[in-house]
Amino acid sequence: MRTADGWGSGMLGVVIFSGSLPATRVAVEGFSPLFLTSARAVIATALGALLLLLLRQTWPRRQDIVPLAVVALGVVVGFPLLTALALQHITAAHSIVFVGLLPLATAIFGVLRGGERPKPAFWLFSGIGSATVVGFALSGGGSGSLEGDLLMVAAILLCGLGYAEGATLSRRLGGWQVISWALALSLPVMLAIMLATLPATWEAISVPAWLGLAYVSVFSMLIGFVFWYRGLALGGIAGVGQLQLLQPFFGLLLAGLLLHEPIAWTMIAATAVVVVCVAFARRYA
Repeated sequence: MRTADGWGSGMLGVVIFSGSLPATRVAVEGFSPLFLTSARAVIATALGALLLLLLRQTWPRRQDIVPLAVVALGVVVGFPLLTALALQHITAAHSIVFVGLLPLATAIFGVLRGGERPKPAFWLFSGIGSATVVGFALSGGGSGSLEGDLLMVAAILLCGLGYAEGATLSRRLGGWQVISWALALSLPVMLAIMLATLPATWEAISVPAWLGLAYVSVFSMLIGFVFWYRGLALGGIAGVGQLQLLQPFFGLLLAGLLLHEPIAWTMIAATAVVVVCVAFARRYA
């Protein structure tokens, strides 16, 4: 039952995260990457701190500070900043397919940091699923550049580390508590960066840019992690992490609807392969 709950919670997290890159792509049209990264963290911190106070959560232990700092480095600072920088060079569709590499990154760090030992067949299906996503990207997932691609790879590595570290902490602290404490830990730096990178003028910022900032602040930076870390903690880092293979295709659908980017038939074919890989990876995790 706990495993089923974990997979259901993880899927909700994936659906929420699927809108992150399209929303970021819209937001960087009005905000600089540094301001966007810091502002979303500050806004999410205010909401997370309110939850911590209202629900009277106990403070983390001293030995939790370093793991929380790793979470903050990966998912509060690293992934948001690097993807925002990458989206200045590549399209949303091209960036989204790199998310298909997150399951491997999360699983590897889950083994290194979480002590998990998935079966060899897990790595086989995980590799096939990730290769499918990469092949889809190379076959026409959107125009790209070397700089943008390298930034996305770095973002994926940091995010996988943050996911695995956060999932390990979530088993004891709780999912939403982990991201809330990680946000609180990063607040002094994020607040300073936000104040130093305030837009010169607010009038020129479009409504879509504001909506993009709101989405990545509330949903991508906080609510999504409530479900995602809970799913990883209950269902296993390596197993539930494979649901990320579906995230690029959810994201591409949103990119097509919101950004009017075309959806090729290869997306449907690749999605079918990925779904099969997720099913088998779950079995052997």
